[in-house]
Amino acid sequence: MAIDNNHSNPAPLPLLSLAFRPFFLGGTLFAVVAVSWWVYFWLNPFSWQPHGGALWWHAHEMLFGFGTAIVAGFLLTAVASWTGVAALQGGQLLILAAIWLSGRLLIAFGSGLPVGAVVAGDLFFLLLVSGAMAYPILKARQWRNLAFLPMLLVLTLLNGMSHWAVATGQTALAMQSLDATILWFVLLMAFLAGRVIPAFTANASDYRKAPPLPWLDAASIITIILMLIVAWAGFSSVPSWLLFGIASTGALANGWRFGRWGFQYSWNEPLLWSLHLAYAFIPLGFVALALHSLGLMDNLSAALHGFTVGAMGGMILAMISRVTLGHTGRPLEPPRLIPLAYIAILLAALVRIALPAWLPALTNWGIAIAGGLWVLAYAIYLLYYAPMLISANVERETG
Repeated sequence: MAIDNNHSNPAPLPLLSLAFRPFFLGGTLFAVVAVSWWVYFWLNPFSWQPHGGALWWHAHEMLFGFGTAIVAGFLLTAVASWTGVAALQGGQLLILAAIWLSGRLLIAFGSGLPVGAVVAGDLFFLLLVSGAMAYPILKARQWRNLAFLPMLLVLTLLNGMSHWAVATGQTALAMQSLDATILWFVLLMAFLAGRVIPAFTANASDYRKAPPLPWLDAASIITIILMLIVAWAGFSSVPSWLLFGIASTGALANGWRFGRWGFQYSWNEPLLWSLHLAYAFIPLGFVALALHSLGLMDNLSAALHGFTVGAMGGMILAMISRVTLGHTGRPLEPPRLIPLAYIAILLAALVRIALPAWLPALTNWGIAIAGGLWVLAYAIYLLYYAPMLISANVERETG
């Protein structure tokens, strides 16, 4: 999964030289602003009416605003290294970033505009990202990397389905499509984590990679796909025994998989233990869904936030801090406060799950504390990494 810069041509600005720069910066800025806005609105409602309503906006934008920005930044940077085809940069990259930003503004403040304009403004970004991924892969005839294209297509379809449900007044389907999108991100994380976490751990410690167990990897991935289908159909529409069976199998398979990756060797490396602990929230998320199926956790949203805050928020933070260091020419040594950011995001997940689920009277406190910890984590990232993202690589400055 290495990304290098050898295939990019000089760009007018360092920020526009490779896709990870504007999208990691924009995505993390959005993560801070959007969560701050949401927590304030939740605790002090005011007259703001985004497209789709406030609850739909929060769920949609953390997935299709924040999440897709990071995915686009990673994939569009990586595909240049995989294929040897020149990376998207300069004016083209600026246009793509502007389209992403316009989608965020249209959904947040465009409720008075024609619905078609808002939807098109949002969906256009993912379609362009898919095209930008497809071109170098097809040009280089690297058919093995085509797997990312159907995944991006599924993500685009889920987004479109949620928009269609909003436009036709099908509130339940709109949220079910977003629940399925959460599992899409879990699927992507499980797929990528299986490649990078054991390799990173072996390269940085005495850990020897365990021999692969294809059946275990398959079981982990299949349970996530099955849960994605359940989420799209609606968690309440499937028998509790079926939900429990899929969730418990997913917890066991992903937990066993996690246990084989040498977590015990990672304690001295924040860039490693942050990845391991973020992945641990995937089996924990399945445990929460199993408890929900048994009636031991009534708050489904709390269970799903194990995936969104713990796994997704934690793994994105761990990966982008590593990628930014490595691909701006810096050694893989995290800045001083970055371990605090990793701890903050993991604590945010635990608080967001536990208080609403088991102390409902403290739900507002849980949302406020978790939101504050989330903002702290990504603000620390921005404090150290924003200057790296907008400046030239260290090699260029010193060479």
